[in-house]
Amino acid sequence: MATRTARTAWNGTLNEGSGRVELASSGVGAFDVSFPRRTADEAQGVTSPEELIAAAHSSCFSMAFSGEVANAGGTPGKTDVRADVTVRPAAGGGLEISKVALTVVGSATGIDEAGYRAAAEAAKAGCPVSKALAGVGEITLDVTFEG
Repeated sequence: MATRTARTAWNGTLNEGSGRVELASSGVGAFDVSFPRRTADEAQGVTSPEELIAAAHSSCFSMAFSGEVANAGGTPGKTDVRADVTVRPAAGGGLEISKVALTVVGSATGIDEAGYRAAAEAAKAGCPVSKALAGVGEITLDVTFEG
């Protein structure tokens, strides 16, 4: 199986330092990271581990969901998946990911709304990133079937 690599170069202290994360396997980009911006209301052009996890989860879920719709006898149409990852202070110090909210809006033919929702639940349970995030306190799923 494949191994994918990202690496981060960090310089300085936690609160005053900064880093740059590189998507090394694909070479598609490198992005600035900063601890103060990680927990700020506005990202101001800097990414965070939580945003990267959201990207991983939304893309993984999309792939798994497409497969589950097909397994249920449907043909997936356009699907929009959003993953919102919430970070907060942890009880014992540091930070924790407290919630992931998945939102799915899309369509499929050959399947009804109940089947579409069942496929979404199966994708949520079976997606490798969902499995990796099993320690997160809450992973929610909101599905809108557009026919």
